[in-house]
Amino acid sequence: MTARSEAQIKYPITQKTEQHDDYFGTRVSDPYRWLEDDNSAATKQWVKEQNAVTENYLSKIPFRNSIKQRLEGLWNYAKYSSPFKKGKYYYFFKNNGLQNQSVLYRQEGLTGTPEVFLDPNTLSADGTAALGNVSFTKSGKYMAYTVAQSGSDWQVGYIMNTETKQLLKEKIEYIKFSSFAWRDENGFFYSRYPKPDEKSILSKKNEYQKVYFHRVGTPQSSDILVFEDNEHPLRYFGAGVTEDRRYLYIQVSEGTSGGEILYTDLWEAKVLDRKVERIASAPAAGYGASGYGAAPKAKSAHGKAALKFATLIKGFDTEPEIIDNVDTKLLVKTNDGAPNYKVVLIDPANPAKENWKTVIAEKPEVLESVSTGGGYLFASYLKDASTKVYQYTFGGKQVREIALPGIGTASGFGGEISDKDFFYTFTSFNYPPTIFRYEISSGKSELFRKSEVKFTPEDYETKQVFVTSKDGAKVPVFLTYKIGLQLNGENPVLIYGYGGFNVAMTPGFSISNVFFMEQGGIYAMVCLRGGNEYGEEWHKAGMLLNKQNVFNDMIASAEWLIENKYTSKEKIAVRGGSNGGLLVGAVMTQRPDLFKVAIPQVGVMDMLRFHKFTVGWGWAVEYGNAEKSAEDFKNLYSYSPLHNLKKGTCYPATMVTTADHDDRVVPAHSFKFAATLQETQSCDNPALIRIESKAGHGAGKPTTKLIEEAADIWSFVMFNLGMTYKEQ
Repeated sequence: MTARSEAQIKYPITQKTEQHDDYFGTRVSDPYRWLEDDNSAATKQWVKEQNAVTENYLSKIPFRNSIKQRLEGLWNYAKYSSPFKKGKYYYFFKNNGLQNQSVLYRQEGLTGTPEVFLDPNTLSADGTAALGNVSFTKSGKYMAYTVAQSGSDWQVGYIMNTETKQLLKEKIEYIKFSSFAWRDENGFFYSRYPKPDEKSILSKKNEYQKVYFHRVGTPQSSDILVFEDNEHPLRYFGAGVTEDRRYLYIQVSEGTSGGEILYTDLWEAKVLDRKVERIASAPAAGYGASGYGAAPKAKSAHGKAALKFATLIKGFDTEPEIIDNVDTKLLVKTNDGAPNYKVVLIDPANPAKENWKTVIAEKPEVLESVSTGGGYLFASYLKDASTKVYQYTFGGKQVREIALPGIGTASGFGGEISDKDFFYTFTSFNYPPTIFRYEISSGKSELFRKSEVKFTPEDYETKQVFVTSKDGAKVPVFLTYKIGLQLNGENPVLIYGYGGFNVAMTPGFSISNVFFMEQGGIYAMVCLRGGNEYGEEWHKAGMLLNKQNVFNDMIASAEWLIENKYTSKEKIAVRGGSNGGLLVGAVMTQRPDLFKVAIPQVGVMDMLRFHKFTVGWGWAVEYGNAEKSAEDFKNLYSYSPLHNLKKGTCYPATMVTTADHDDRVVPAHSFKFAATLQETQSCDNPALIRIESKAGHGAGKPTTKLIEEAADIWSFVMFNLGMTYKEQ
């Protein structure tokens, strides 16, 4: 098989139908609409035939098995999470190397003998059952956790008595995008959706999320409905409780941007006490003095109002986030009047903005997160996409900057108010995840655990460059490669980006990327607009009508690498997942000449219909809605990957990847894009789709599937970039 033999690929015939939609006078064809039905026999047959073609192509790549074996060898090292303390135990996750799922261990004290506490590998034969959220009571007596099957966002909750390791009888079902917020040792708040229809569970729009209270030892059918808002079915409602268990708050959002905060004082609310079997005359719940419209009601299981919520911060123009409380006041991280975020103290009795007290003022760097521990605040900032962490008093006095090992990403700061220390993890592109123990009083960090990965960091280097985009914006790009790289314009490059949803791309270690770099490749990560690398202004510069800036940033970065002799057009592969899959689809259709290989993974490819499936409606705040606005339609139609594939164009060698249980970005996006690409491709470059079974958007994917996917992607990339496999 040679690089020119792809012309022999015989793609399955994909039936076309006469389906057209009218958007503000523009007639748009959608001939592969039938592929949106993931339950139909025709779609299942199409998936089977496409996978057969892709497998046949990949099986002929001579070094595919060698790549898989090398990846298995690199992957096979012990991986640990930072430990955390609950009761007398320290808990941590560990993967021996090739286990499909990481195992939760515990030990008494830091020198105790570890014991297996919960092994998710026993929950399914093929490792496709994965742990989601894990949440302990303050004493550590109970642990609530969720399990997701085959990568779906739907999860089922369970409760374990940690003293006996025995599961309680109840199951908490229909959970999606929810944590457990323990009110006390006997119960927690959580969010759930109504029972879904099994046939459309992976594709139907999710509506009417509600907040419930579950009492330990009782069936879910007895749970108390704490909050609902039936006038706004397309909103998320996430419950949280302050550390002292005084305030219950609900973070409300209409999508992936913009929030509102409701709260109630649990010390004054007695309606959830075990002794109360019936609520006879509790006041109706609403938004309080600053409310609007009909008040959404919080009801008990007996149909009577239970809790009254007031509005702390009205939505949805800013991004407020509760940190904790100081007595009767609430600490909030906000970008209201501060695009890079600040911390304020709000008195619920006087929540108007003019009464806010600034605790940590806005800085030139973006404030990414704030946590608490040992009676202090820990504020994590991004400086050109790398972490800087500061310790503050609750009054806002800076205690110190925490010394980190270098340029990279640090996470895990914080704990409970009684803690004297905690553990955090530091990583970078050539720095495997390393765990440090931090002493809160002295600020001393000491090495706790290194990764024993088969990798020599000294053989690689990372540099950060700044690329000028089309409109003059300076875009950070991290480049990592083997020391001694020659700038001869012939180096293979994998360029990766995301660019959206206020998500920052920061340095991180990937054993999969190490494989590509040891083969002589350059890994280039672009910090595109749309992310949070430089705060809300950077985010807004890459969303809605500004979305084209994201694609321009990626195109400019690829051109910079060529101009500066790192590589050439024949040596660049572009890769991204989810919103990054959209990115790949957009740049390969706008500049098909610039990339030799494209790997769009679980991407949002149909920008006119994304809002019609599962939680796609929540992305309209980021993208817009083609049905509601002519301006949005024009913008979305201009870059929608599915609608910008044109016949007679030579597109890059492309392997689309998706999964049958992806209920975040439903596989129909990838199905329709791949079918259209196969129809429009005018040259010998392959146009394949790899559809994983019993997998979802990516979370919880077992190690076996991760390695198989990585082997297939690197085989495809290397083969089409003209690389040969080098034994290590």
